[in-house]
Amino acid sequence: MNQITFEIDGDVQAQQRPKFSRMGKGVSVRVRDPKESKDYKSFVRLVASEHSLDELITEPIRLHIDVYRKIPKSFSKKKHLQAVEGELRPTTKPDIDNLVKGIKDGLSKVIWHDDSQVIELVARKFYSDKPKAVVTIEWEK
Repeated sequence: MNQITFEIDGDVQAQQRPKFSRMGKGVSVRVRDPKESKDYKSFVRLVASEHSLDELITEPIRLHIDVYRKIPKSFSKKKHLQAVEGELRPTTKPDIDNLVKGIKDGLSKVIWHDDSQVIELVARKFYSDKPKAVVTIEWEK
């Protein structure tokens, strides 16, 4: 089993809904990523490129993503300690699948060919004083 593990520092940007705009008077519609989502995917690509292999992975992939969200300032000392120790986990928005989507999109064509290669996905949300995502990619060759 081959494995790559790396961290993406900073707040994980949830994938936002696409923006739609009409082109002229016809029925042509343009779809684009919101700026925040596009910028975050570019950042993920940059970090992933530092860990990429000589060739893109073509085998089935097991993907594990741990997202560490910033601990709210409103937490009491007791709650803050529970969050740091992993006893208290984020149950607020954004949803875990929206957090994972931007990371998966950023890894496509940098680490692997296409998201369809992901056969197993484990995604978890935690709190931390240092927000980040820890990505582990496993595959057999």
